[in-house]
Amino acid sequence: MVAVMSKRNIIFLVSIIVVAGVLHFISAFNIVSPFYLQIAQYMGIYSIMVLGINLVNGYLGIFSLGHAGIMAIGAYSSALFSKYIFTSPSLFPLCLILGGIMALLSGFVVSIPSFRVRGDYLAIVTLGFTLILKSVFQNVEFVGGALGLRNIPNNTTIMWVFLWLVIAITIVRLFINSKYGRSMLAIREDEVAAELSSVDVKKTKIIVFGLSAFLIGISGGLLSHLLSYTNPNTFGYGMIAEGLIMVYLGGISSISGSVLGASLWTLLVEILRPLGVWRWIVGAVLLICMMIYRPSGLMGNKEFSFPLPFSTKNGLTQKTKTSSTSK
Repeated sequence: MVAVMSKRNIIFLVSIIVVAGVLHFISAFNIVSPFYLQIAQYMGIYSIMVLGINLVNGYLGIFSLGHAGIMAIGAYSSALFSKYIFTSPSLFPLCLILGGIMALLSGFVVSIPSFRVRGDYLAIVTLGFTLILKSVFQNVEFVGGALGLRNIPNNTTIMWVFLWLVIAITIVRLFINSKYGRSMLAIREDEVAAELSSVDVKKTKIIVFGLSAFLIGISGGLLSHLLSYTNPNTFGYGMIAEGLIMVYLGGISSISGSVLGASLWTLLVEILRPLGVWRWIVGAVLLICMMIYRPSGLMGNKEFSFPLPFSTKNGLTQKTKTSSTSK
């Protein structure tokens, strides 16, 4: 069994390296139009963000609106590191990780109100967290103030987006199948019963919020280095709404749904771009129709059957189905 798992892990890692190399080759030699490459990068970046959001809003079952503020922390932190401290492009991954860690720390802070406040009240608290951060970034001149932070190194490439997406998917998959992942699902089903069953609710919430924030922060760092600037208005109500749309479009408590929802929404926005502001109305109407006829999202609690390393044969798909059945 160990030999089989090791062989699968090797095949997986080699495949990732080969795909990353091909993507780097395509990007370096402009084989594909930069426009299409940028769309693909947006799809990957938002997929990472939605994976983070889904950990809290889906798997943990807590409705949070703090993802835009957390993404802003990751975006600004990694941008400051790469612009003023670690200026070499080879240190770009380090800047992203440091930005993710700063976001992770903010995730710990956001988790604290969840110990005492629930439901709509917690949603309002997390919304306030986002708006406070937006106001801070708008009024601090060191980070550009209302004009935003400009001349950020353009280090984000399709290869880096792909690699971080694979890392994010693997981390979420492994976490869900871990001890704390099972505790997380138990809290979602019934927090009181979970606590009576010796589940450390507070510790689990802190870990889930922290991991979620780390992934969202990574996506923010990738976005700021793709655009070469970051602005407080990028992380306002629009980002809050789009993040939730992507989560519920693909389906909560689904890794596949997170990637699918983020990718489809990104494509839809681009396809409808000629309509101007009307594209948001058309997109909203389509989303309303989908929520009426398929409220669980495109994937619901289901997953595409794809193998990942370091996991058992009947890992996530089986557990997710069991969880949804018990509901």
